[in-house]
Amino acid sequence: MQVRRSMAETARTPVQGRRFVFVLLDNFTLLSFASALDALRIANRMGEGALYSWMIVGEGGDSVSCSAGTVFKLDSDLPELVREDTVLVCGGIDVQKATTKRLLNWLRREARRGLAVGGLCTAAYTLARAGLLDGKRATIHWENQDSFSEEFEEVNLTKSVFVIDGNRLTTAGGTSSIDLMLKIIADDHGEDLANAVADQLIYSSIRTDQDTQRLSVPTRIGVRHPKLSQVIQMMETNVEEPISPATLARRVGMSTRQLERLFRRYLNRSPKRYYMELRLQKARNLLMQTDMSVINVALACGFASPSHFSKCYRAHYDTTPYRERGSHAARLSI
Repeated sequence: MQVRRSMAETARTPVQGRRFVFVLLDNFTLLSFASALDALRIANRMGEGALYSWMIVGEGGDSVSCSAGTVFKLDSDLPELVREDTVLVCGGIDVQKATTKRLLNWLRREARRGLAVGGLCTAAYTLARAGLLDGKRATIHWENQDSFSEEFEEVNLTKSVFVIDGNRLTTAGGTSSIDLMLKIIADDHGEDLANAVADQLIYSSIRTDQDTQRLSVPTRIGVRHPKLSQVIQMMETNVEEPISPATLARRVGMSTRQLERLFRRYLNRSPKRYYMELRLQKARNLLMQTDMSVINVALACGFASPSHFSKCYRAHYDTTPYRERGSHAARLSI
């Protein structure tokens, strides 16, 4: 099946031969990269022409491994580009380690020349470290949102699937690369071509930048109880300054005892225990993904003292915050 030329002709401003430069970081996420690349390949096939081209680059210009261990041969080291190129940095596991000084300097240089620069999956971190997201809206994989927010206060972080703010593009990871590329294809060559590409990908629900990346609370917890969902939503958005169970209950129009029964029935734990697990999960993310001191991590997760934080952390994870960070650093150095 091919898209008729009339489809491409409906685009407001057809763009021919646009080149994407994929920068693969060590341990990049394969799905994010492959999703973006295949959308471009299919657009060429369906659009009756070489609408897009691409090259794959990275530091050293030799090869790089994705987080699944597969090795990819690179086309080039970090080259000098032309202004019409679009740079897409592909991040993944341990993006902090993969974000080198040389890469940051290269990104800043290319951005100063007016290139569009994007980050797929965790690579929004790389763009932010380069100062390319200051004052911009952006997104990053939900698992990295806590650490990102703590480190880059000047970035307007959202929970969207993808964000386009001027000539800066970011995605949340996974299949969100497809949504970004379909948006670009639609802007370049019309909705009909974008829909045809989605059809080929068997992608039946195209998301926009208004869609959030995580499943709804009821879907995540497997319970469709409106008041329980409201309480959990309040907990998730108030980790640094926890709300008491009595206040949570009052806000959804029930007694504290009723709230206790609700949590016991559906989640087999008390509201206080569930809240503690949310706070400790955020703390673990911050310990592994930032250089924040343990004291500051404790404060960011609503603990009044490091000793109380350490006690709760050990009870839940069977290790101390200090040992957790040390073992994580040791794994990264291997």
